[in-house]
Amino acid sequence: MKKIKFPTAQTVLLLIAVFVALLTWVVPSGEYDRLAYNKDDNTFIRSNHLGAINLEANQKTLNDLQVKIPIDKFTSGAIYKPISIPGTYKKIDAKPQGFKELVLAPLKGIIQVADIIILVLFIGGLVAIVNFTGAFEAGISKLSELLLGKEYILIIAITLLIALGGTSFGFAEETIAFYPILIPIFLAAKYDAMVALACIFVGSQIGCMMSTINPFSTIIASNSAGINWTTGLYERVILFVVGLSTCIFYIIRYATRVKNNPKKSIIYDQKIEIEKLFSFKNTSIKIEFNSKLKLVLTIFILCFVVMVYGVSNLDWWFLEMTGVFFVGAILIGFICKINEATFVDTFMKGAGDLLGVAFIIGLARGVTVLMENGLISDTLLFYASSFTDGMPKVIFINAMLFVYTGLTFFIPSSSGMAVLTMPIMSPLADTVSLGREHVVNAYLLGNGLFNFINPTGLILASLAVVKVGYNKWLKFMIPLLIILTIISMLFLTITVYL
Repeated sequence: MKKIKFPTAQTVLLLIAVFVALLTWVVPSGEYDRLAYNKDDNTFIRSNHLGAINLEANQKTLNDLQVKIPIDKFTSGAIYKPISIPGTYKKIDAKPQGFKELVLAPLKGIIQVADIIILVLFIGGLVAIVNFTGAFEAGISKLSELLLGKEYILIIAITLLIALGGTSFGFAEETIAFYPILIPIFLAAKYDAMVALACIFVGSQIGCMMSTINPFSTIIASNSAGINWTTGLYERVILFVVGLSTCIFYIIRYATRVKNNPKKSIIYDQKIEIEKLFSFKNTSIKIEFNSKLKLVLTIFILCFVVMVYGVSNLDWWFLEMTGVFFVGAILIGFICKINEATFVDTFMKGAGDLLGVAFIIGLARGVTVLMENGLISDTLLFYASSFTDGMPKVIFINAMLFVYTGLTFFIPSSSGMAVLTMPIMSPLADTVSLGREHVVNAYLLGNGLFNFINPTGLILASLAVVKVGYNKWLKFMIPLLIILTIISMLFLTITVYL
């Protein structure tokens, strides 16, 4: 019998979209009222599907609405998205998503994440320009010489740096830029592409999962729960060290096994295909790593440094990040005196290489569009909050972990999850005499655990770059995911008694 091939990332997402559309016919529609702060006239806007009203922006209004969050969290801009108002859930007329909505959802998703797609395409163009100069090949050759016999340092350094980016400012979508650059380095070190994928993706996700000061998860969740984000910080720092060390050990163990015996690689059947795709063609010709190529790589690295600084300190987002990569490509073109027509052709080809990845990001967003338009997310949140009612402390906090793991499929955005769920979930901690920081921790860990394998998250886009199937990623990731789940449960249990 012919072996059945696992479907592509695009097909997986379309199948999930069909499943979600069917859910909108089964799960009752419902909604919580939303509360948003309008800084222009210093008022609150309370809204639902029937309309909106303005309320005075003061602490009394929040108290009357049972929103136990200090007013300054809104006026300072710490909470900048509409939050759910506790106790306001109600069933509304069903809005099932039919065939027309199913067809249009991926297209709407692509439109909604156009800024991310543009970033990905421009990153592809910049990588192609740098690759054209020979800077990557020369730099990788030099790095291979320096790390000869100590290639494991590469795993530790890259995973650590990316995890630090994840735990500090939510380094996630930006990591897509690193795959085309780092995979050849890992291949040169006699590892497989799975090791490069793990260092980048696992590093990013463990940082976000065990976030310490990430404004898009820890800080916004703490604010939405009505507590200071520093509450529980030291415990989260310890958890981050333990979790990151576990991941690095797991990756090194796999990498060493592959290096000693390439047939142990999960993607061994793709070895030739991937090496042909990512290895450099002119391997017999030694490119001198001269001052010009060093300058090219310096500009390339500076693009990421400027991007990180802009996001962290200048409130930059995807358009500004894209501008940085565009300027970097043009500078390199001038320095290397690349012909104008050649520059355009090379840049466009590089962008085209990541077009499939860009579409996957849009398709994933399309699934979220179906859930939002079908009005089932709030219903799931309502029943999830009811599920933990009356539980003992330890069972409650561990149940909250798995509740958030399940909700992540339907609400993959960490910041979106925080503002929608924290006003509803965090008061439940009061009923079992727990600090609300425990619910924040359960949210971080539950959201992070599922995002390692969440098909509506970033993993399918990352796999598309590396040309690795989702089934093979699951085979690599499931053992580590079980270990991290146990660590998470132990952490939540221990902190209950601290």
